[in-house]
Amino acid sequence: MAEVRFENVSKVFAGEVKAVQDVSLQVRDRELMVLVGPSGCGKSTMLRLVAGLEEATTGRLLIGDRLVNGVPPKDRDIAMVFQSYALYPHMTVRENMGFGLKLRKFKAEEVEARVERTAALLDLVPYLDRKPGALSGGQRQRVALGRAIVRQPRVFLFDEPLSNLDASLRVQTRTEITRLHRELDATMIYVTHDQVEAMTMADRIAVLRDGVLQQVAEPLVLYNEPKNRFVASFIGSPAMNFVDGAVEAGRFRAPGFTVPMDGRLERAGVRSGPVTLGIRPEEIDLVGEEPVPAGAAPGEDGIVIGSARAVEPLGNEVFLHVEVSGVPLLARIGPGFLPRVGSAYRLRIHTGQAHLFDPRSGESLIPVPTA
Repeated sequence: MAEVRFENVSKVFAGEVKAVQDVSLQVRDRELMVLVGPSGCGKSTMLRLVAGLEEATTGRLLIGDRLVNGVPPKDRDIAMVFQSYALYPHMTVRENMGFGLKLRKFKAEEVEARVERTAALLDLVPYLDRKPGALSGGQRQRVALGRAIVRQPRVFLFDEPLSNLDASLRVQTRTEITRLHRELDATMIYVTHDQVEAMTMADRIAVLRDGVLQQVAEPLVLYNEPKNRFVASFIGSPAMNFVDGAVEAGRFRAPGFTVPMDGRLERAGVRSGPVTLGIRPEEIDLVGEEPVPAGAAPGEDGIVIGSARAVEPLGNEVFLHVEVSGVPLLARIGPGFLPRVGSAYRLRIHTGQAHLFDPRSGESLIPVPTA
C-alpha cells in the first residue's frame, strides 16, 4: 500500500470555478481517510484527482513516492468504487469481479483464485454464478467492492458508495467496509456528505468547504475541538447550537442568557467582548417537568427559560426545540417526559464542553490540536 499526498493542489474548471483551492493533505499509509463536506465542497473532485479522472491545475499529487501528475488512470494502481454499482448486466458475479484482471492478462487460474478468495471475504460465494439483476442492492454493492479488492491496488477510492442503499443496508455495508479496511490493511480514501458515516468509519476526517480544507483530525477530536464554526456545525447530529453574545465578568451574556464559563474563558484567553457561544444539544438539560408561567425568572446563572416549539420523540431520547428570547435551541433530553408544545420550561446549560468562536471570522477562540 502507499500514502497519498496533496501538495498545494488546486483545480479550476472553465478558468473560474475553483473546485479545490490550495489543498495540502497527507493520507497515511494504510489509513482510512474520509473526505466530508456539503455538496459542491470539492471532495469528489479530490478523489477524481487521485484517480486521474481530473488533472490538477496547480500543485503536486503523489502516490507513495511517485509523482502522478499526468499519469493515466490505468497506470496509477488504484481501484475506485462509485455511487452507482457500474456492473456489467450480462456477466455473472464471477465474471464481473474477474473482468479487470482478464484485461490485464492475468492467468485464468490466478483470476479464479483471487475471485474465490474475495467472494469468501464478502460472503458472495453462493452468488458467483448469478447476474446482477438477480441480486439485491446490498449484494450488488458488495460485488462492486469485490471487483476493486481482487485488483489488490495500492489505494482504494470510494465515491459515496452507500448513497443508493436504504438505511439498514447503509449501516450494514459501512460496517463491512470498516472490517475490510482492517483485514486488507489498505489505504482507503472515502468520500461522503454524511457525517455519521465519517464519524463511524474514519481513522481521520478531512472537512472541506468551498474547495478549502477546514480541518483534519480524528473523529472525536473534530467533535470535541472543532477549529471553526463551520466544522462545529457540520460534525455532530443534531448540530451544535450557536448564541451570539458577549463575555462580561466571567460570564457569557445575551438576552435571556447568563451563563458562567468556568475555565473555558481562561483557555480561550477571553476576558471581555463579543463572542459566539457553541453548545451541543446533549449539554442542555430540562430542569423539572412543570411549565413555568410567563415572565418567570430563570432563578440562577446557567438556567434559561425556553418556549417549546417542537418535540421529537425518538424512543431512546427526545429532541426538544425551544426558543430563548428569539434564539432557537435544540436540547437532547431523556425519554421519560414529553414537554408540551407552547409551554415554557427551565433548562440548564452545562458549559464544561462549551465552545467559543470569533463572531466575525468564525474561528475557535479555544486552541485546537493539529493533525
